[in-house]
Amino acid sequence: MTFRVLVVDDDFMVARIHSGYVAKVPGFEVVGTAHTGAAALEAVAEQRPDLVLLDIYLPDMSGLEVLNRLRGVDVLMISAARDLPTVREAMRGGAISYLIKPFTAAALAERLTQYADTRRQLTTIGPEVRQDDIDRLFGVVRAPLPKGLSSATCALVADALRQAAGDLSATEAATLTGLSRVSARRYLEYLCAAGRAELRPRYGTTGRPEHRYRWMS
Repeated sequence: MTFRVLVVDDDFMVARIHSGYVAKVPGFEVVGTAHTGAAALEAVAEQRPDLVLLDIYLPDMSGLEVLNRLRGVDVLMISAARDLPTVREAMRGGAISYLIKPFTAAALAERLTQYADTRRQLTTIGPEVRQDDIDRLFGVVRAPLPKGLSSATCALVADALRQAAGDLSATEAATLTGLSRVSARRYLEYLCAAGRAELRPRYGTTGRPEHRYRWMS
């Protein structure tokens, strides 16, 4: 199965770089690029891609508006915007992931591989799906939450971690979700205990490691 990708970015050079990243991932091909919102909508109608890499800052309209007008195509948001309202609006609009610029080829390849795995899982599920199938597709954490933690907030932290470009500290997760650092750390530790995330110590000059967390595919 080959997935057709449309790359949308107002910067011609950035679009070319991202197209090169996509082309290096097995099973993906770039079918076109667009540099405005209007051109993106027209290209989707003409090219019928499976996936759109969509920037937010476009010259004629916001990428979020483009997202809300698209139908029948999956969208991975790529933007330098890292404020929580923008990320939340992208989630509400149906984006499958959100990658903060600048990002590496490896970070994009990881998102594309996850996307391909999910699409392939869909082809193996029969006409009637079980709850286990749905939970696996949506990455639902099924272990019971400790007292004082809520499932809705846990899902918010899990989404922030899953969509991060690499790993996050508790402070960074708190900024993305609007939680306190202590609360964000509790949810991150729970996700590690549940097997959905992993702790990656990063050693600095002081010798004391910084705790960083990464979503496990």
